Amino acid sequence: MMTRMEIHALSSSQLPPRLAYSLAESEALSGLSRSTLYRLIVAGKLRTVQLGRRRLVPRSELEQLCQGAEK
Repeated sequence: MMTRMEIHALSSSQLPPRLAYSLAESEALSGLSRSTLYRLIVAGKLRTVQLGRRRLVPRSELEQLCQGAEK
């Protein structure tokens, strides 16, 4: 498992395409801060999946979030 600093050092093209990403990976992919992601989650604008103790953001949610910003 990569650390948050290692993830942020990667460009979005270096992250593997997966169905869901950790919050740190979601930060790197979206360019949004961790606190912004949490605000979106609390506001119901970003759906997450809880698997055990891990909270994952589905790729489709990140894509919808970015598409919504273009409108």
